[in-house]
Amino acid sequence: MSAGHSLLEVRNCSLRFGGIAALTDVSIKIEAGELLGLIGPNGAGKTSLFNILTGVYRPTEGEILFEGGQVAGLPSHEINTLGMARTFQNIRLFGSLDVGMNVRTSFIARLRNGLINTVRRGRSFRSEEEEIQEEGHRLLSYFGLQHAALHPSRSLPYGDQRRLEIVRALATKPRLLLLDEPAAGMNPTEKEELKRLIARLRDEFGTAVLLVEHDMKVVMGICERLYVLDQGKVLASGTPEEIRANPKVITAYLGEDHGEVVG
Repeated sequence: MSAGHSLLEVRNCSLRFGGIAALTDVSIKIEAGELLGLIGPNGAGKTSLFNILTGVYRPTEGEILFEGGQVAGLPSHEINTLGMARTFQNIRLFGSLDVGMNVRTSFIARLRNGLINTVRRGRSFRSEEEEIQEEGHRLLSYFGLQHAALHPSRSLPYGDQRRLEIVRALATKPRLLLLDEPAAGMNPTEKEELKRLIARLRDEFGTAVLLVEHDMKVVMGICERLYVLDQGKVLASGTPEEIRANPKVITAYLGEDHGEVVG
């Protein structure tokens, strides 16, 4: 990352579909290794923001800088190659493939061998295949999924499927990981495990995390800073303590009993 640049900087971005504004003049910054939360009511624009960050949509206005370089409008696979990966609210695993193969498919963006070497299965190809096998096994072991490497991914318990999605994203070696409601459908024990996992992503992998999540105990318990979106605009930003005490956020999103919900 170039000196003086944030890892990710969104500058005055808007996204419109015809006369409908999904995002209006949104600006956010994420520093290297930061755990950042993005919250807001349904329809606030959180998924729209994820979609312009990852190349699903091009912003109607504004800039998106990743490590100082312009990425707005680049295709999703190029953004992923540059070091930004995401998971989805709805699990998107290859259900019929085994767990190990699900992870190996995520290494495609990092392959060095060209078509000829791949077809001939030369020494370079075999060496790269061994590296992928070893790193895939290491990631699965690290997150306690090595026992299921040969099992179809759809056979995993729900919480393990969520973890497998994160493992697949990590296989691309992202410097920024966007997590879209990873706690959805999890029980309280799984949510506590998820919080520990997200902390490890930063502390042990050095990966910055942008977390979209409705469960306030998860968000407030793990994130160092938060942005609040409402009706496609940034309503507030600050530490969890500042967000809890912000009257505009309480009125628009948290509610008067927010202290009990997120304490």
